[in-house]
Amino acid sequence: MEKATFAGGCFWCMVKPFDTYEGIHKVTSGYMGGHVENPTYEDVKTGTSGHLEVVEIQFDPSLFPYEQLLEIFWQQIDPTDDEGQFQDRGDQYRTAIFYYTEEQRVLAEKAKQDLIDSEKFSQPIVTRILPASAFYEAEDYHQDFYKKEPDHYKQDRAQSGRDAFIEKNWK
Repeated sequence: MEKATFAGGCFWCMVKPFDTYEGIHKVTSGYMGGHVENPTYEDVKTGTSGHLEVVEIQFDPSLFPYEQLLEIFWQQIDPTDDEGQFQDRGDQYRTAIFYYTEEQRVLAEKAKQDLIDSEKFSQPIVTRILPASAFYEAEDYHQDFYKKEPDHYKQDRAQSGRDAFIEKNWK
């Protein structure tokens, strides 16, 4: 198994897109990139802990290559928004790819450059590519939110503007 970690705004919306494929062992909501040890959701939501909301994906690269994870990631976000994602505003909702190996870094940089070269977006691509740091698992009530609270999840996605953006720009 390998790990991949992505920040794509609200972690509730980033679990389901990865959770249904063979080769994906586990998708965990959490926090990465900050300067506070063992942050809580309350710490992170203030925007002062330095953490981003992330999903950590444990995957079998022989069944589901990292490049496919990157493809799914890009299609869940607005890579031009440097102030958050959709209705979620603040540094904790910015986008990033956290890499664990040099190979992941190279593949992430290539995928980003391919997106830039495609000229799909007229604004600059601002998603950061950063070395992975300590991952802190989010509280239980955040895990698998789309399964535990399906109505709330659907309502939040619809209100956020994420689905409309994906439909317009990625479908």
